[in-house]
Amino acid sequence: MQSSNPVLNRSFKNPGYAAVDPNKLEEIYNAPAASSARTGRMTMDDVITRTGMLLAVLVAAGAVSWTLNLGGGVVLISLLAGFALAMVNTFSKTIRPALILAYAGVQGIALGAISHVLNSAYPGIAGQAVMGTICAFVGMLVAYRSGRIRVTPKFTKMLIGAAMGYLLLGLVSMIGSFAGLGGGLGLFGISGVGPMIAIAGVALASFFLILDFDAIEKGVAAAAPEQESWRAAFGLMVTIVWLYMEILRLLSILRGRD
Repeated sequence: MQSSNPVLNRSFKNPGYAAVDPNKLEEIYNAPAASSARTGRMTMDDVITRTGMLLAVLVAAGAVSWTLNLGGGVVLISLLAGFALAMVNTFSKTIRPALILAYAGVQGIALGAISHVLNSAYPGIAGQAVMGTICAFVGMLVAYRSGRIRVTPKFTKMLIGAAMGYLLLGLVSMIGSFAGLGGGLGLFGISGVGPMIAIAGVALASFFLILDFDAIEKGVAAAAPEQESWRAAFGLMVTIVWLYMEILRLLSILRGRD
């Protein structure tokens, strides 16, 4: 079974466990003694536990980074290391929990330093970004669980296409900045269409949470091995980090226009 989330795309493909009868699987999971240790299969509790561990590492690293007020050089190195670890964890056939935890750590360092700088310029913005991320997460989870938003092939293709377009805009803006063309052509700044693109970025990251929830639910239903809970938690963490950054950027744009 193939996940609709590109980060989790390698997770749930093994035909050896995709053929399990969903009805029997549900009976196993609903049994009082059911657990991943007993079944050898990924459960929702496994994903929640792993995600909690990653969030704890990210917050701890972020708190240290915030306190030490690390410079831009450390932020850049952390972002590059985070990108490299994300690529390894995404495309590797072998699940490496240590590398997934390392991803959360380096991302925490980067987010902590960036949040500290922006919070110094706009007091309270970091707390607002955290609350915004929590609200978006809960809102998308409720929308998914209630069936108000359903993951269909068309929905997935639209999101993937929008994400590719958003990435292309980012590259164009970066090239424009290096070329000295009006602060990146006004694509991601406080002027021009910057605010509109920032809102689109928050919406796009929020809707990607739906793909995460769907991928995790399908993995559990397909009786994916317990180890896959690490990959599921990693995919969710990638989206949460992206969402926080988009909300932080949007808030900084709005505060900068005051």
